[in-house]
Amino acid sequence: MLVLILLSFAGSALAVDQAELDNRIRVLTAKFEAMQQEPDKRVPADVLKKAQGIILLDCTKAGFGFAYQSGNGLAMVKDASGDWSPAAFVSATQASLGFQAGGEQNFYVILLMTTNATQALTGATIDFGGEASGTAGDQSSGVESNVTSPKYPVLVYGNRNGLYGGVVIKGGAISPDNDADVVYYGKPVSTGDILFGKKVRPTKTETDLAKTISDWVKVKP
Repeated sequence: MLVLILLSFAGSALAVDQAELDNRIRVLTAKFEAMQQEPDKRVPADVLKKAQGIILLDCTKAGFGFAYQSGNGLAMVKDASGDWSPAAFVSATQASLGFQAGGEQNFYVILLMTTNATQALTGATIDFGGEASGTAGDQSSGVESNVTSPKYPVLVYGNRNGLYGGVVIKGGAISPDNDADVVYYGKPVSTGDILFGKKVRPTKTETDLAKTISDWVKVKP
């Protein structure tokens, strides 16, 4: 019976349309904006300016009697002129991400600080060649953490609900959501096509997100 319930949930999760994905981008934009409005949680403007790529990840709890959690989000990269690409959708599982929390953390901003790091987005699973981990103190502030691998410097910020003790990104934790990409852009496209190949044009919703990110680069401390 449980297997049938899980299969039913998985099938319904795939049945998304372009409007729902558009709304997903708006929700992620709003969560990023809300986090940036908090001085003790926001990504500093100088750090955001240096980022070559960004992943916005929203983690939600499924409505079952056990603590299974999953995540949906998107990734964007900068081109040579500093403009943000259209968004490629990603998915994640909390078990793989290894979130260590006494409460619940539900939104992450993952910054890819080099072009080498952004290339990791084109893999079957997104592996940064190391782990990003961090510990927040007793204050209700966000957390910034550096990846251990110097080849793929990554910064992680979180806007938590409840006590937050750290985050670990492990290989295979995040993967491209190719099904969502096909639905959203209306044609077969890969993550590389979207982020680097200029095979699609950004929608207004994506343009609004890019503007929101760029606006926060200009904010003074």
